[in-house]
Amino acid sequence: MDETVWSDYVKGLLKAELKRKNITYKQLVDKLAALGVSETEANIKNKVSRGGFSAVFLVQCLAAIGVQSVRLDDLPASQ
Repeated sequence: MDETVWSDYVKGLLKAELKRKNITYKQLVDKLAALGVSETEANIKNKVSRGGFSAVFLVQCLAAIGVQSVRLDDLPASQ
């Protein structure tokens, strides 16, 4: 399985959770700051558009926006 498929999946996962919670990148910056994570809106936009960010960043974002669980039913490997 190509690495870009996984990157696209993770990028889509984060974008979907942000949309589901109706949270903008600017709001995410503020929520991350409340956790002690320093990011700019531009950095977040770049990371998300690339889909190339660390697991730590993903979990920080999910925690910041209040995601309690993530469903992985549609993982690329299962297709």
